[in-house]
Amino acid sequence: MIRVTLWYEYAQELGEVRREFVPGMDDETYAGFAEFMKSRAEKIRQVYPKGLMGTLAEALSKDPELEITMTNIFEPEYGLPDELLEKTDVLVWWSHVLQETIPDSLAMKIVQRVQKGMGFVPLHSAHKSKPFMYLLGTSGCLKWREDDFCRVWTAMPSHPIAQGIPEYIELEEEEMYGEPFDIPRPDDNIFISWYRGGELFRSGCTWTRGYGRIFYFQPGHETSPNYHNEYIQKIIDQGIHWTAPRVWRKDFDCPNIVDAPEKR
Repeated sequence: MIRVTLWYEYAQELGEVRREFVPGMDDETYAGFAEFMKSRAEKIRQVYPKGLMGTLAEALSKDPELEITMTNIFEPEYGLPDELLEKTDVLVWWSHVLQETIPDSLAMKIVQRVQKGMGFVPLHSAHKSKPFMYLLGTSGCLKWREDDFCRVWTAMPSHPIAQGIPEYIELEEEEMYGEPFDIPRPDDNIFISWYRGGELFRSGCTWTRGYGRIFYFQPGHETSPNYHNEYIQKIIDQGIHWTAPRVWRKDFDCPNIVDAPEKR
């Protein structure tokens, strides 16, 4: 059994954000932000009546090898107390407007857990999440614009994450992400997305950090219906299986200072 934690920001679905979660905003900016959040919540409910992550959880729950736990940023300890993190084999992470709200201390706990063997599956706008950036050592910056037709090409059909996925998947609308994408060279570039505007994007990439595996997958904008797509669901499911721990090194650590070996 693979213990999967679906961590979801939830702010846009909720339609409101308590002031303490955005301490750097002045009153005028916060008022505009609050109005935007209310309008976005209504759009999301139209596309995902069961919620964005609820829809994904329902699909993944059909896999008998997965044990699913859902949590979000508004739960105690930002939804990831030590007890839950220590029981997580694969952490699936969706975040967007509250990326900076996550404390560095929590982000580094996730980094250390991945280094010890935990799988990490950041989705869509989690390219700017602290765990993703800290694990990869780059900014995660990219080009973007509003929704466009997207064709997701399967660039590595032999990869385990791509098993059973057709040559390409057509998505009538998906937020455009485009190159340059500030990431280190992926171990595997499994999917490449093309948009009608002519942009290309490395939309399905893997890395290894320590004993843990990472799979970033881009489709999943909150107002696009793509988590209803059976192939998108299948890719995420297979990404969870691929990142699931092969070896746990609970004692793995990266000290800043090590003693020099004795001269022989």
